[in-house]
Amino acid sequence: MAIIAPQDPNRPQWSMTLGELLDRAASLSPARIYLYFRDRQISYLEFKDYSLRAAALFQEMGIGKGERVALFLPNCPEFLYAWMGLSRLGAVCVPINTAYKKEEGACILNSCGAKLLLAHRTLLGAAREMRELCSTVRELIAVDDADGPLGFPGLRKELGTKTPLAEVVDVTPRDVSMLVYTSGTTGRPKGVMVTHEMYVAAGQGFATWVKATPRDRFFTCLPLYHANAQYYSTMGSLAVGGSLILEERFSASRFWDQLRRSGATVVNFIGMMLPVLMKQPRAESGTPGGPRVFYGSPAFAPEVLAEFEARFRTKVIIGYGLTESCYGTIERLDETHRPRSSGLPRWHPDPRFKNEVRIANEEDIPLSAGEVGEIVLRNPALTPGYWRDPEQTAATVRAGWFHTGDLGWMDRDGYLYFLDRKKDVIRRRGENISSLEVEEVLKREPRIVDCAVIGVPSELGEEEVKAYVVLRPGQVMKPEEVIYWCAERLAYFKVPRYVGFRSELPMTPSLRVRK
Repeated sequence: MAIIAPQDPNRPQWSMTLGELLDRAASLSPARIYLYFRDRQISYLEFKDYSLRAAALFQEMGIGKGERVALFLPNCPEFLYAWMGLSRLGAVCVPINTAYKKEEGACILNSCGAKLLLAHRTLLGAAREMRELCSTVRELIAVDDADGPLGFPGLRKELGTKTPLAEVVDVTPRDVSMLVYTSGTTGRPKGVMVTHEMYVAAGQGFATWVKATPRDRFFTCLPLYHANAQYYSTMGSLAVGGSLILEERFSASRFWDQLRRSGATVVNFIGMMLPVLMKQPRAESGTPGGPRVFYGSPAFAPEVLAEFEARFRTKVIIGYGLTESCYGTIERLDETHRPRSSGLPRWHPDPRFKNEVRIANEEDIPLSAGEVGEIVLRNPALTPGYWRDPEQTAATVRAGWFHTGDLGWMDRDGYLYFLDRKKDVIRRRGENISSLEVEEVLKREPRIVDCAVIGVPSELGEEEVKAYVVLRPGQVMKPEEVIYWCAERLAYFKVPRYVGFRSELPMTPSLRVRK
């Protein structure tokens, strides 16, 4: 395997802009299909051409270096054209969760000071409402599979007639390419500044960790407005000169058929997908020649991973990363799972890249193996901070170390064991309880499709454990059945005292439960 790197060997391999990475990939394999979407197949050369046309369009609309353009789009090629085109100009792409309503979207538009807003035709109503609450957006651009509806210019039509950008704009690897707004589970969302070299390093790393080649097909049904699909599937495929298979959304009933039809070899998942897929009918089991590797998080129980790998004839590797830096930890592709471990510190093929992960206490003092504390990390692919929020940046990045707000511990061999978000740890009768551990047990109950565990006030002080449960369609459970299920598998102090049933759970942009 050889990743795409700068031609100058004296430059660090990750020291590239997105434009440079795409240009090199297109020069090496111009005819190779880079993007598969519905019935569309776009080669590397065509993808490069569309990105240059998008750059020319944005430049004509007055967008220059450092200016922000918001994307209110589902998964579609136009999202990628716009992102890459803006990166050519040194402009900044700002994706907005497609589930957001007017106040939520306007909050991001006002925070970033977006000049343009691109919205899919199905989202134009919400986009107009957002724009009414934002004074900086000059123009709303519709994105459709055909011409623009309702008098708006259609992006596909515009790109088809636009002359590609010819001039070279001064863009550096350390320029910001995108603002990815955090989930906002503890107040207003924060805009994480993601640079060109962060994306390049992420893609080169991911391609290395899954031992990818140009023949690999990276499949994602995760939203492009989230860093997960950006870092791993999109950048991983670009970094190795492979192909990206883009689906609009996750569908458990269509998932395996999508993989078989597309010939996907590398699949990225988030935690909720594995339990849902395990509950699919046995007829949906994998077949020889399917995906060779699934990458995702969190670290499931070893028996869950073993069953998934055996049933679907694949390999699962678990990792730990964040929007602020994907360089946390990851399992090796050829090693045996350590129960509930998220692997060793991630590495880059360039030995000049140094990634450090450690556990620290409240005073930032490193802890010994086996001791629980905050996960902190330091590496060259770390965010420069939060958009226009110097106080939060200073509180989170101290002496070059990023403080994740996550709790975990490391064993003597350096393997990381993630426990929970600090704010999600439940304190009950003097015991610390990981909500993630209780949720994992609940999801193994065949009738439960999703759940969330939180701490609620106790009349005795500290907290009690409450579980919110979503059942599979047509299934019925009593609260005591949920409690008995947990009591047989968890220590008494971890068993929920309260149970609530819901038809669905509120989700953050990163598809985590908004607790």
